[in-house]
Amino acid sequence: MIQLHVGPGPGALEAPELCRRLLAAGHQVGLSLEPGATRFVGPLAFSGLAHDPAALPGPVAAVVHAPASAGTIARIAGGLTSPGEDAPLVIAPDLDPQSALHPAVRDNLSLLRGWGCAVVEGTGGRMAPVQEIARAVFGVIGGPLRGLKVLVSAGGTREPIDGVRYIGNRSSGKMGLAVAEEAAARGAEVTVVAANVAGGGSGWVPVETFGEIREEILRRAKEADALVMAAAVSDFTPAAPFPGKMKRKEKLTLELVATGDILREVRAGNPDLFVVGFAAIHGDPVDEAREKLLSKGADLVVGNDVSRDDIGFGADENEVYVVSAGREWFFPRAPKRRIAGAILDVMAEEMSKKGRKSNG
Repeated sequence: MIQLHVGPGPGALEAPELCRRLLAAGHQVGLSLEPGATRFVGPLAFSGLAHDPAALPGPVAAVVHAPASAGTIARIAGGLTSPGEDAPLVIAPDLDPQSALHPAVRDNLSLLRGWGCAVVEGTGGRMAPVQEIARAVFGVIGGPLRGLKVLVSAGGTREPIDGVRYIGNRSSGKMGLAVAEEAAARGAEVTVVAANVAGGGSGWVPVETFGEIREEILRRAKEADALVMAAAVSDFTPAAPFPGKMKRKEKLTLELVATGDILREVRAGNPDLFVVGFAAIHGDPVDEAREKLLSKGADLVVGNDVSRDDIGFGADENEVYVVSAGREWFFPRAPKRRIAGAILDVMAEEMSKKGRKSNG
């Protein structure tokens, strides 16, 4: 069980979403609303998401204060901890700018960090984004991927035709983000290279074009243990993008040139990196996945049929085949988060077989 203390502050409005993320990772949440918190969020907002801690069995895996006021931080630093005090503490301050800079508050936060508490601070004193708090919780709890650095690409690239138009694809980024969230929930240190996908926070690298995603992936792959290349990267780009905005024409001919092969480059420069590629095709994906496995030097390739509306681009569910050099796995239609977990299960298993760094 994860014990969540919701303090008074605007960040309390985000506490139900934090509960959702913890639940999606398989954790039960025991909820305590501190005095004043109900001015921002009521108990009904947590219906079906959290329970009275006394009603939940099992030990406390982590105690989370989100948001944490200056008073809460002072009480914890003074030794007045909540039930579950032997469990790891995660503290997400939510402070006004003056309090955030006050020497007493800074001293208390430094003291808590020295004790091994995970302190997750946002900008200007405000509470950090929910995904960063959840990542900190998963980090202190641990999991089968704890200690691994996982690099994930998500979304779809856009290649400029002129200053306002582009060639793109229909990838929503949902599959890549599901992989990133599930990897973080299993304790991995995750970096997301996001092509035209909304998001933010530490570990989030926004990109737009093939050139940008290539640069970021090649640079960050050197520090990673595994790469999951879920982004839909353009195979072509305009040969000579117009620098401004082109005027409307009755007919326009575009000359396109092929982009490079990021997976091959990654493999050539990082022989020990565990590489997971994706093959999105119309129809049976197995043959294409196997061809991609061989041609790009990947360790695993995930194939899915994007011609189907129920599992294609933008859908909330997916159905995939995962192929390695010697095996094949089929995961039937399910929410993308569940499919992501299945892919990571295979990844951890194969990394262990190959003697690569993995706790799975």
